[in-house]
Amino acid sequence: MTGAHTWNSLQDMGETDPPAAFDWNGYLDFLGKHNHNFVRLWRWELTIWDTKGNGENRRHYCAPQPWPRTGPGEALDGKPKFDLSRFDDEYFARLRSRVESAGRRGIYVSVMLFEGWGMQFVENAWRAHPFNPANNTNGSGSDPNGEGKGLDVHELADPQMTAVQEAYVRKVVDTVNDLDNVLYEISNENHPASTEWQYHMIRFLHDCERTKPEQHPVGMTFQFKGGSNQTLFDSPADWISPNPDGGYTDNPPAATGSKVILSDTDHLWGIGGNVAWAWKSFCRGLNPLFVDPYDGTILNTDSKWETVRRALGHVRTMSERVALASMAPQGGLASTHYCLADPGKEYLVYLPDGGEVTANLTAATGTLAVEWMHPVEGALTPGDAIAGGAKRTLKAPFDGDAVVRVWRKP
Repeated sequence: MTGAHTWNSLQDMGETDPPAAFDWNGYLDFLGKHNHNFVRLWRWELTIWDTKGNGENRRHYCAPQPWPRTGPGEALDGKPKFDLSRFDDEYFARLRSRVESAGRRGIYVSVMLFEGWGMQFVENAWRAHPFNPANNTNGSGSDPNGEGKGLDVHELADPQMTAVQEAYVRKVVDTVNDLDNVLYEISNENHPASTEWQYHMIRFLHDCERTKPEQHPVGMTFQFKGGSNQTLFDSPADWISPNPDGGYTDNPPAATGSKVILSDTDHLWGIGGNVAWAWKSFCRGLNPLFVDPYDGTILNTDSKWETVRRALGHVRTMSERVALASMAPQGGLASTHYCLADPGKEYLVYLPDGGEVTANLTAATGTLAVEWMHPVEGALTPGDAIAGGAKRTLKAPFDGDAVVRVWRKP
């Protein structure tokens, strides 16, 4: 999987109240144009989100929420309080519709269930949270530490709150379980003390799906600020998104198969990434993802991100040209150390500096076909056939970084 995601992909966000509707079909067109097959549906727990923590000065309203605002009584924003014992039909109908429409275009959807970054870093976040007891009719939620953030709602500290969260997770599962293109993400960048709560929610979600028609992968993403990648690897999650530790930005470690790794720029740079990162990640067995400012509605965008979008699309193209299921990271078979291979049958090598690469083709017998791809343009250039059975040096037919595929034709 490879693709991009932007922050208002599920809930509308904007500087007016109510916020303007997000053009979901237009965004799917955008993903399709770039040949992406993954999108992350963001879940904002707050009704108001500011961007000061991102170095900008904007204030966004977020709607709808999973629970209806029925009252009685007013929340801290002057609107009716949330009823956490009921669900908002509009929210869940939208969730299902967006997952279905993405599936019709061959796009996988990661459904984010909770969000922890905003609770830590958005100004007055707890005042804008449905779980604040002043904002709901159920008396749910607390802030026993008095820090004004309510982080304990993601810590198994309150059994009543955990029950509310479990009912919501069960509702999400009931809404999308029968769809094939679903992954789940427990929470975006929650605080390190949320570990046991996240582990609990992963197990709870697995239990919810155990007797249902489909069982989908459940993921855990880097805990910001101060989390450890080891916490992710130790988790019961099926997939993870790590932080930069270990070289995930510029020299990523090879995937071992113990976890599926979605290497997301959101957890590596915030907003960042480059063409080399995309191809290095792919050749190390990772699934590269890009958090995309898209049209600049939420955070400012930049034209330089277009090369990253295009590179990710070409990663997908190449992944479909090779027999990917039979290949694994084999860095020792190429002098650049970025190599996917099924030794003896097929090799894919990235040359971050271009020029030449020496590939160990000792396990391959007979004549091998060669094909070069430009990492950004996607243009394919046939190379001269070569003999297997030894180390061979291949030279890129164009300047700059390059990708080469070598394989034995049937």
